[in-house]
Amino acid sequence: MSEREYVTEWTAALKALEKALASLGHPVELGDPMARQLGSPKAIRRMTAYLYQAKPRSVEEVVDEMLAIYSEIEEWRDRKESLDANARYNEYLNRERDED
Repeated sequence: MSEREYVTEWTAALKALEKALASLGHPVELGDPMARQLGSPKAIRRMTAYLYQAKPRSVEEVVDEMLAIYSEIEEWRDRKESLDANARYNEYLNRERDED
């Protein structure tokens, strides 16, 4: 995906998030900082889906869910990084055995 396509996708996800916030009576201005915190169109769409499904009544509920989504993403990244490092370490150990 080109950078231009990514920006277009990100912008479309932001607009959908803002529309969902407005439809629930929450400040549209909340959309941009939330989208920036979430960071990816996929995460923004996940947040938008939550808004339509759960219909949170307070801004606090909205922000709590955004933080939960962000936290899950960070945990996944940390887990993936750990698995990748472990795989590289195992390759290193196996190379030493093969050389003997």
